[in-house]
Amino acid sequence: MLFFNTWGILNTFGVYQTYYESGQLYVESSSSISWIGAIQAFMVLIVGAFVGPIYDRGYFRALLLVGTFMIVFGHMMLSLCSEYWQCLLAQGFVIGIGGGCLFVPSVAILPTYFSSKIGMAIGIAASGSSMGGIIYPIMFYRLIDQVGFGWCVRILGFTVLATLLVPIFVMKMRVKPPKPRSLIDWSAFTDVPYMTFVVGCLIGFIGLYVAFFYTSYYGEATGYTSTSLSFYLVPILNAASVFGRTLPNILADKIGPANVIVPGSACVGIVLLCMIAVRNAGGLIVEALLFGFFSGIFVALPPVLFVTLTADKSKVGTRIGMGFGMVALGVLAGGPGGGGILGNDDHNLHWTSTWIYAGVTCLAASAIFAVVRVLKGGSTLMVKC
Repeated sequence: MLFFNTWGILNTFGVYQTYYESGQLYVESSSSISWIGAIQAFMVLIVGAFVGPIYDRGYFRALLLVGTFMIVFGHMMLSLCSEYWQCLLAQGFVIGIGGGCLFVPSVAILPTYFSSKIGMAIGIAASGSSMGGIIYPIMFYRLIDQVGFGWCVRILGFTVLATLLVPIFVMKMRVKPPKPRSLIDWSAFTDVPYMTFVVGCLIGFIGLYVAFFYTSYYGEATGYTSTSLSFYLVPILNAASVFGRTLPNILADKIGPANVIVPGSACVGIVLLCMIAVRNAGGLIVEALLFGFFSGIFVALPPVLFVTLTADKSKVGTRIGMGFGMVALGVLAGGPGGGGILGNDDHNLHWTSTWIYAGVTCLAASAIFAVVRVLKGGSTLMVKC
């Protein structure tokens, strides 16, 4: 439920992007609109970096309560918005901060329940974000014409509240760390494999969020899909990512996470470059399915690799928080960068350049991950790494 209401809400932004692009609420450029989703994702990751020490001090339930309040409050405020800056504050900052309060506890609590097969455990938990990315977009599309934007968003907010009551009443912190983690592990900056992996994730998330934000709008703007199908591309994408966030992690427990993320991220880049050749609804659906599956690797495997790349396990929490804090810069650059390349002229949108930008960044990330694989496991192929 925690992933469902953090990354699940983030994965829903594509339908908001498509709705805002229609100009029914306000008129802004694609790049400006994407700043809302980018800031929301940025806040989830950057706030998460500061939440780690609070979690270590035993304030798990307090974080759940604050995070739940912020996400629900953000939805209620968003339902009243009619201007761009209001949506930016409510959806970008308020909901983003709430998600940041829940993100680290959702990852940090898992090792206290699972001593082995941690990759599979994180993968199954991360699939909750895919479920959120399926259910929330469908709810949004089905409600928006019936009850309007305001009540549509309020109903989503009440759904968030209902689903987050489950972890509030059920989940508990089994093991409190012996001492609070430090906010920064300065030795990490001299750890070459770790920093190389962080750079790879940062670059990869740029391309990843171009696709998350613009796949739905691409279908509608080009006329390759109907308005109805363009909204459903987001849940189609997220349905495929359910398997992409579980199966690769199960495989990672057997052959090593680095051996999975290198080819997986390369496949993401190839799929995004293939978007250039799409000319009909069928092709776009196939692209959404393939991207959804392989993109799951970017969400589910980085926490596992942060663990394996940290020799001193007492610093795992700090390094996960630091890593995602730096990766947040890539998230911040992804959607707005893609929107800037796309342009503002509805009759001359630069889709080819946008997909090249997304695909090349993911291929570059794959190359960097390959360097991490060599640094960690050597050049021998048949080594678990």
